[in-house]
Amino acid sequence: MGLSASTPAVAVQTSNASDHQTASPPSGCPMHERKSQGCPVSEEPSGPTSDNKIYSVPAHQDRAYEYVECPITGARANKEKLDPSNLMPPPNQTPAPDQPFALSTVREESSIPRADSGKKWVYPSEQMFWNAMLRKGWKWKDEDISQKDMTNIIKIHNQNNEQAWKEILKWEALHAAECPCGPSLIRFGGKAKQYSPRARIRSWMGYELPFDRHDWIINRCGTEVRYVIDYYDGGEVNKDYQFTILDVRPALDSFSAVWDRMKVAWWRWTS
Repeated sequence: MGLSASTPAVAVQTSNASDHQTASPPSGCPMHERKSQGCPVSEEPSGPTSDNKIYSVPAHQDRAYEYVECPITGARANKEKLDPSNLMPPPNQTPAPDQPFALSTVREESSIPRADSGKKWVYPSEQMFWNAMLRKGWKWKDEDISQKDMTNIIKIHNQNNEQAWKEILKWEALHAAECPCGPSLIRFGGKAKQYSPRARIRSWMGYELPFDRHDWIINRCGTEVRYVIDYYDGGEVNKDYQFTILDVRPALDSFSAVWDRMKVAWWRWTS
């Protein structure tokens, strides 16, 4: 999905871990039997940034499903489709110069619905992640990194995003009556060095600062809602590729969000 890594660029020892996260087959796969269901509330968001238009998505999502491996055919790993205009693969899937080993170009479908689309967000491949880190100034020669480490990093990255979406769905359950179809993700952005007020207050109390922060904008059946996600180091990576402690909550930029935060705080205090 996003190319803003939620994990430090370090090698992780999870060689015996099993991946419990499975992706649904992509469109066009023999196993794929998606049933489209109409939503009674399928309006476009009416937030301040909405002008009744279809949302644009990152370029890397446009051809994402060409790289989602089908459980039956499994043909996308080494047989990429070339762009007919230049007979070249997409730039973000091209091995970098002096790359020490080959990386997979297979992409995994997430469980996160994409706004204004019947599809879901698709995570970056190992090759895309590698290229993104290089663009941000990462020097692989300064690290003792292997092909297996990149596989583990991708699994951790994907697991972090799945965990974040599950936390968002818990908050959105407060609005199940007004939005029976559930939310979808419009866009997101990394703000690693822009610490949230909550994170700064915690640091003044002696707690560590988060190593990353994301803001996710969702569509709640016609209303744009912003969520703030702080990522904290949770120690060793477990068998499910989880090590991050997430602090997920709606941003305090609307009366509805303030009311939700007050209700949940009261429930936690009195439970």
